[in-house]
Formats: sequence, C-alpha cells, structure tokens
Amino acid sequence: MNIPQLCWCCQHASFLSVKKGDSIFLGQYLSTGIESTSVWLEVLETRGPDVICLVKNSATLAGSIFPMHMSQVRVKLPTLTEMDKQVISNWGSRNKVEFIALSYTRHVEDVRELRAFLKTQNLNETQIFAKVETLEGLKHFDEILQEADGVILSRGNLGVDLPPEKVFLFQKSAVHRCNMAGKPAIITRVVDSMTENLRPTRAEATDVANAVLDGADGILLGPETLCGLYPIEAIRIVGKICAEAESVYNQSLHFKRILKHVGEPMSHAESVASSAVRTAVKVNAAMIVAFTSAGGAPRLIAKYRPPVPVLAVVIPRLKTNSLKWTLTGTLQARQLLSVRGVHPILSSPNVATSGGSSEDWGLKFALNHCKSMGWLKHNDRVVVFQKIGDSSVAKIVELQD
Repeated sequence: MNIPQLCWCCQHASFLSVKKGDSIFLGQYLSTGIESTSVWLEVLETRGPDVICLVKNSATLAGSIFPMHMSQVRVKLPTLTEMDKQVISNWGSRNKVEFIALSYTRHVEDVRELRAFLKTQNLNETQIFAKVETLEGLKHFDEILQEADGVILSRGNLGVDLPPEKVFLFQKSAVHRCNMAGKPAIITRVVDSMTENLRPTRAEATDVANAVLDGADGILLGPETLCGLYPIEAIRIVGKICAEAESVYNQSLHFKRILKHVGEPMSHAESVASSAVRTAVKVNAAMIVAFTSAGGAPRLIAKYRPPVPVLAVVIPRLKTNSLKWTLTGTLQARQLLSVRGVHPILSSPNVATSGGSSEDWGLKFALNHCKSMGWLKHNDRVVVFQKIGDSSVAKIVELQD
C-alpha cells in the first residue's frame, strides 16, 4: 500500500534529539484530543538530519508556520531568548509592564536570570509568572515557586508530556503548593471546544469548577479568545462557572489547611492576617478592607481565602531619585488583580486634613467607594486591616449613614 508522504522542514535546535517512539505534536494549538488543527506524529526512525514519522490522526494544518512540541524531549533553546530581551527592553520598559509570563520555565535559574535582566531595565517591581509546561519544570516546581511571583500551569504542553491519567494529579498538587505559599496559580486550556461551539462540554464546565474548588486564582483563556468563534461567550460562561463554584467553596477547610501548614509560632503578620479572616467569619462581615503600599497585606489575607471580598486600598507613595519625583501605586494596584478575591483600588494621594488622620481619611474613602459600587449597605460590618506604627492591627467597623 502506498502511503502519502509529506516533507516538512524544521530548524528547531532540539529536533535532532528525538528518537524512535517519541511523539511530536505539530499544529496551531497542539493536541487536545478534540480539535482538528494539530497533528500527532510518532517517530519511526532517524536518518541523519531527517526524521521519519507516522501521522497518527487526521487534521488540517492552516498557514505556513506551525508550533511544534516534542513530548518529553528536553528543549535546548534558552528560556529567555535575545528576542525576548529586545521586546522587554523596548516595549516592556516603555510601558512599565506589571507581569511577564516566562514560557518553558525549567529551573529556578530561569526565573533568576529574568529577574536580573529586569533590574537592568529598571523593571524591579515587574512580577514574574513562571509558565510550567514540561516535565522538567514539574520536577523543579518547588524551587521555581519559591522564586517566582506566581505560576501559570500550561496544560496544553503538559497534557502532551504527561499521560492523560496523570494530568489531574499534577494540577491539584501544583495548585495546592501555590495556595500554601500564598502565590497565584493560573490554569490554562479549559474550554477548547468553544473555539467552534457556543457552549462548553459538560466535562469542560466541570473542569473549570474543579479548578476553582481546588484553589486556582485565575483561568487563562487561549484559543477560545484568540481565534475562537465565540470569544465573548467563552469569557461570560467561564466567569459564571467560576462564580458558581466560588459560592460553594469550602473556606473553612482551606483555612484549617493553611493554619496547619504555617504552624506555630506564627509571624506577627501571619497572625493578624489570619485573625482578620477569622474575625470576618465570626462577625459576619461583608468585606475586609486592607491598606497597603506594596500589596503584601491583602495578599497575606487572601492566602487564607476569606469568604468575603478583600478591598485592597493602595496608598500612593511619593519617591525621588534626586532627578525627578514619581508617585507609585498604580502598578501595585494592578498586580493585585491576579490575586483571588482581592479588589484593588488606588487611593487618592490627598493628605489628611487637620480634622483627622490619614488612616481615617483613607477608610472614609474606601467605605464611600464600596457604597457607591453597591458592595456595602447600612449596618454592614467591615474588618479593617491596617498598619499603625510598626504593628499591623485588625478592627471592626459598622457602617452608618
């Protein structure tokens, strides 16, 4: 029987590392098992620079440039390329980017290299989210998590490297570790069927809900919004599923797990943050208000997953480097958007009047904002987390007209 043959030229540095039996995935969004835009190739033999493969599925490859993923083959390309550095130096520095997602993070050194480079570009406060998408990254997950500001679990590539029956286990373990560390965990590839369909499958809807129940901070949509036929519907439906799952989230169980993980004796900050959450539960508070400059306080409170929203009031700070004055706060407020349950606002830089302290003025600003948004009503209780001197304290405020 004559089998149709296709010749495809590849300059990938790791292409010659493949061996008989390896799997190669070629196509626009790689293989998910449902889409027809990617090809699964099995390596039959290698002949010098040529790799002979067997096509395992039917697919339509559109375009002239195709992404490629070699299952369980170590990529020899640098994680941070010269092109990446050029983009960061130009566009990133000019726009003072809040986040950088570091694709194919394999070792903690990858994160450290990027952070060192960011310092040379005066982007010291830009946060790094490590994209873990290979077995090598999973093996060094704990070290990567310790150095990174958050983790994106890229299930597209991980789903190619891992057997299907193992993906859920690594996902749950990774999200749990992020929760214990108090760092955001983002999950990708959730409703791929919505690239062509108006509704997700029942399995996809359950997958999104389970990610929320496991403790994920965010859901990252890819092909659904990049090239899908129903991008707005995808965002709307995923948002509804997340909200529904949050309404039945077991906050009490998570709170106990965090307390057990942190152990005793607690630091002063951990103690006050956990007490603020416990107090909010006991007094049936409608919200927790946390004042911050760098974002540490609301992140610490959110780590304990309070059952009420956390309003992060970011107080601007005036800084100078002897050449010019700058007002900080905008970047820190935007970065808090990645933390589950936190709603950041940037406080007015107005100084306190002689009739009251800056803390009193800031609290009034926060409560007025909440009332205008419909988040608070008459007689609602609010737990306020703020710093007085060198100590962090939590107090209860009841909203009056």
